Amino acid sequence: MTDPIFDIDASSGAGTRPEAGEMSGDNHPVFSVSELSQSLKRVVEDAFAHVRVRGEVSRLTLARSGHIYVTLKDENAVLDGVCWKGNAARLAVYPEEGMEVIVTGRLSTYGGRSSYQIVIEQVEMAGEGALLKLLEDRRKKLLAEGLFDEERKQPLPTLPGVIGVVTSPTGAVIRDILHRLRDRFPCHVLLWPANVQGDGAAESIAAAIDGFNTLAPVGAVPRPDLLIIARGGGSLEDLWAFNEEVLVRAAAESDIPLISAVGHETDTTLIDFASDQRAPTPTAAAEMAVPVRGDLLAQTADQGVRLMRAMHRTFGDFEKDVAGLARGIPEPGRIADEASQRLDDRLERLERAKDAVLNDMWGRVRLLGGGLVNPEQQIARKQDRLTASVRAWQQALLNLLRQKDNDFERQTLKLEGVSYQRVLDRGFALVTDDVGTMVSAATATPGLSLNIEFSDGEVAAQVKGGMSARSLSRQSRQKPKSKPSNYDPQGSLL
Repeated sequence: MTDPIFDIDASSGAGTRPEAGEMSGDNHPVFSVSELSQSLKRVVEDAFAHVRVRGEVSRLTLARSGHIYVTLKDENAVLDGVCWKGNAARLAVYPEEGMEVIVTGRLSTYGGRSSYQIVIEQVEMAGEGALLKLLEDRRKKLLAEGLFDEERKQPLPTLPGVIGVVTSPTGAVIRDILHRLRDRFPCHVLLWPANVQGDGAAESIAAAIDGFNTLAPVGAVPRPDLLIIARGGGSLEDLWAFNEEVLVRAAAESDIPLISAVGHETDTTLIDFASDQRAPTPTAAAEMAVPVRGDLLAQTADQGVRLMRAMHRTFGDFEKDVAGLARGIPEPGRIADEASQRLDDRLERLERAKDAVLNDMWGRVRLLGGGLVNPEQQIARKQDRLTASVRAWQQALLNLLRQKDNDFERQTLKLEGVSYQRVLDRGFALVTDDVGTMVSAATATPGLSLNIEFSDGEVAAQVKGGMSARSLSRQSRQKPKSKPSNYDPQGSLL
């Protein structure tokens, strides 16, 4: 598709396009709204593929999608801007309402509103005044959180065995620190290389601080006793990484004492407030970290001499005091003699007291023993009582056994009197079948085997005939007469 062609009215400056069919033979193309919007989009994006715009941030909106929508303005115009979610997470400076910034990106159009906008890729602070305002606001915020409190600061070790340095490995800073340490007091130095300027510098230095703190006290890489965060001088923008929250918080939370040595003496960054000690320069940080070895040796020698002198004076004073006290102390031999005599006197009095106490106790024992009964006599009396009690119980038990024996004989006689054996002795017999069941005349069927028991023995028998007439008449007499169903004991009155 070819680019659109506009007719420009020189007097009004407005572009016009003839209506379709208005001019015969007009071969200008007719665009749809979408086609025209896409054409304009390509023209704008090609012409302004990379621009830097300075303006004040207004109407800042953070969408749920993570995109940032802003409006940049100056005294004469406004420009819409959008920062996509992926770039928003990587911004070195997060835009805020009223902040003057310089944004880098590309121009594009948004056909949905017939507007143009800048797609933001980077955001920078515009001017030192804006940076100072942001720095002051951040300082007040961290101060209110207590990150700069003096109570949080740790004392520096007097003689650190290992010093950790976080700085650029290629700059002059590390050479100055090593040179100063070598001159003053040589020690083991661990360098953690880090970016000290630009995007990601704050995160790089914070990671180095956390890395040193996570080292084991005893390991292949020794844990430093002291940390130095160092960088040479520069502008406010160059030192801005040392004002980032992530780095300031890492310095404040470090368990290892930390010295900040950023810039020159007049440069101040937020890490200086969070560190345990601020050095005006990296070289000064090395001087704070270790003493001068020669001065330390001289000071030690001087203190040793002063200590010996003080000891001699002290011992001399002690000798004089002891001599003065000795003059007022009696002769030790006399003191011992008097003490020995007092001891002999105490021993003699103790012997007499002992005899008196023992005699008194023997008298009490004899007095108390006079009222006591001989244990053998007590045992004999108790045995006599026990013997009498045993005899009484034995007699009572024999009487009870005799009584129970007599009762048993009486019950036996009663049982014998009601035994069926006695009935058999009177001439009666017990008739049973083969299984021992008693048999009567009514149950004695012909052919039934019987067992007849007499008093003097048993006889086997067998039933040959049925029940006799005599038995039947006896059974009929014994059977009660049944009453008719309409029997009425009162009778009928009709």
